[in-house]
Amino acid sequence: MSDTDAYRAAGVDIDAANRLIARLGPAVDSTRRPGTVSGIGGFGALFDLKAAGYRDPILVSGTDGVGTKLKVALAADRFDTIGIDLVAMCANDLVVQGAEPLFFLDYYATGRLQPAVAEAVIAGIAEGCRRAGCALIGGETAELPGLYAADDFDLAGFCVGAVERDGLITGDAVTPGDVVLGLAADGVHSNGFSLVRRIVDDAGLGYGDAAPFEPDRPLGEALLTPTRLYVRSCLAAVAAGGVHALAHITGGGLVDNVPRVLPAGLGVIIDAGAWPVPPVFRWLRAAGRLSDADMLKTFNCGIGMVVIVGADAAEDSAAVLAEQGETVYRIG
Repeated sequence: MSDTDAYRAAGVDIDAANRLIARLGPAVDSTRRPGTVSGIGGFGALFDLKAAGYRDPILVSGTDGVGTKLKVALAADRFDTIGIDLVAMCANDLVVQGAEPLFFLDYYATGRLQPAVAEAVIAGIAEGCRRAGCALIGGETAELPGLYAADDFDLAGFCVGAVERDGLITGDAVTPGDVVLGLAADGVHSNGFSLVRRIVDDAGLGYGDAAPFEPDRPLGEALLTPTRLYVRSCLAAVAAGGVHALAHITGGGLVDNVPRVLPAGLGVIIDAGAWPVPPVFRWLRAAGRLSDADMLKTFNCGIGMVVIVGADAAEDSAAVLAEQGETVYRIG
């Protein structure tokens, strides 16, 4: 038995990983943008800030995963959208500082490499990068038998962006009388899925069953609706002026995430009746017998991004966001 055969017999197939990287070339190349220097396959990924057009940049970085939403993807045997979630969870955090996402790296770890699954996941990552306007310039595919069950896998993402020093958004500009705009979410996004899965189990449903809140779609497909990317729309609003703060509504909901971008001593008043609660959240509340507090601390409840603007800029900001495809509500 050769050394390569011995490693394969132990559960790691390096050749399969290399073939996967070769097949991913077109998807990765489709994410190239100004500043991209290197492609995948090297020991380190390169990016040229000057070529990207920056003169005095501040780098902004973030890392995240998609949590137990992966378990829904595995149960539903659908992997084409989870990569979009991964990019969105990282890139949406960067735009809160006013930063443009520049490049993305992923970490895909599994007990046994299944090329078709990995290819679907990473193709989704590439699609997320295209939506965010950032380049997929590197990553790691790790086959870890004994650490993960054969078909299980985990994902993590790392995104780097930049903002000109004088354009950094810190929230310090928020003042009494500012207006709070809410941008509609596309669904549950990527938080709260440990609770979602428990509710599905308690209801005796399978992920191939019709979704109670959307009967023309399987439950798994409906729950796997990917996290919305707010990058291009929020950057357009920032460029138009008047944006004082942004908050990505992830775990902790509106209750925990909006205060993170407020100066000390300031709070917000949010009208919870100012936007329609999507059917998926109404079903989760009823099926899980959840309190309002549980809902608001766990889920986005229909608002995926909050934009705080000066009162005199509220109308124009809402118009810019709507032109960029967002559904905008004045929520506080």
